[in-house]
Amino acid sequence: MDQDSIHMVAASKVPMLKPENGNTAPKTTLMEGVEKVIPPTTAEEKAQRRLELKARSTLLIGIPNEHQLKFNSIKNAKSLLQAIEKRFGGNAATKKT
Repeated sequence: MDQDSIHMVAASKVPMLKPENGNTAPKTTLMEGVEKVIPPTTAEEKAQRRLELKARSTLLIGIPNEHQLKFNSIKNAKSLLQAIEKRFGGNAATKKT
């Protein structure tokens, strides 16, 4: 065996360092001198968070610029929709009677 083939065999036995099943490794953060462990996030949770962000940004696009600051602090798409409906009242012609 030549030296290159020995390195290839050794490299093939090393496990991959990628997370399995879409999970990420637990992360730690340092907040106010206390180390806090952040739990791992699954791929489904990431996809759900991405959909929530997309829905929220889509709702914010439809708001006129002068009202953006009022609604920008709302982080939940469902709460944002309720606040928009409360503020602007909706269309009277499309409301169910």
